[in-house]
Amino acid sequence: MAETGPAAATRRDLTRTVLAILLIAILIGGSFYILRPFLLSIIWATMIVVATWPMMLKVQARLKRRALAVTVMSGAMLLVFVVPLFLTIQTLVENTDTITRWTKSLSEASIPLLPPDWVSRIPLIGGKITDWWTDIAAGGKGEIVSRLAPYASDAAHYLLAALGGVGLLTIQFLLTMLITVIMYTNGETAREGLLRFGRRLAGDRGEHSVTLAGQAIRAVALGVVVTALVQTILAGLGLAVAGVPFAGLLTAAILILCIAQIGPLIVLIPAVIWLYWKDQTGWATALLIWSVGVGMLDNILRPMLIRRGADLPLLLIFAGVIGGLLAFGIIGLFVGPVVLAVSYTALGEWMAEGSSPKK
Repeated sequence: MAETGPAAATRRDLTRTVLAILLIAILIGGSFYILRPFLLSIIWATMIVVATWPMMLKVQARLKRRALAVTVMSGAMLLVFVVPLFLTIQTLVENTDTITRWTKSLSEASIPLLPPDWVSRIPLIGGKITDWWTDIAAGGKGEIVSRLAPYASDAAHYLLAALGGVGLLTIQFLLTMLITVIMYTNGETAREGLLRFGRRLAGDRGEHSVTLAGQAIRAVALGVVVTALVQTILAGLGLAVAGVPFAGLLTAAILILCIAQIGPLIVLIPAVIWLYWKDQTGWATALLIWSVGVGMLDNILRPMLIRRGADLPLLLIFAGVIGGLLAFGIIGLFVGPVVLAVSYTALGEWMAEGSSPKK
């Protein structure tokens, strides 16, 4: 005899609920799997649009048309990508003769039997470097070739992978550009949809979390990207004025290093050493002082800009930036602070509700 009554109805409801959840999970997983080739571009485009949306609205207010504003913003984004690449190519083309001369001089140069005196005075590693230098100098160029031979294959594979990575990066950038234009055009619709989703998911708290995520993205964009641009411009000016060769190429490298939170000193300090080695003491000292100022600028400018973007603890934003960078790469600069900011706010509100006095 078939089972009837509340128990049977409860069992049927439970089965239906489990199947519904399973179907939703399959649909979500399938959607992510289909969109997997575009996920990185979608994330980048979302970060860019959210961070620059107030600027886009100001441009639109001046130009009176959304299409013109989207064109201007897309052109500016294209310049950010193209200008460092153009500087790199231009520097290589302008210094072709110098590179050729350096290559010939390296092939004809001989290795001194003993390193400079200051090498042996380096703490901890000076003696090892001196012994290594002496062994290689005694063996001549053949010794260098034999020691580098095991790494030649790895270097070739790395170069091929890097060239493939550049092609993939270009494709990702074009996809990001296309998605960014679409989001700029329909920004209000996308924002309202996200707010409705947050409200449907967790009420007012969910809507607040969506707003907070946007504030965190804007704060990181202001603090990290703007600071990186300022440091790059100042560092590039210092290199150019001091007469350091390949200033354009080095400036492009500094931009990448600053965005990755490594800083400009990794390029500026070797440039200072090179100037001292060339006996240009005055320019070397001036560039050294300039480098110290540029390297310390982020400690002042970045906190000020981050505080303008979102009213969140500075330590929380920094932890999100560094942790996200280590966990997810460059995209983690934005994902990390967003996750920590939303988690921090949700946890704080939950604790405040639990500690409220009962009536």
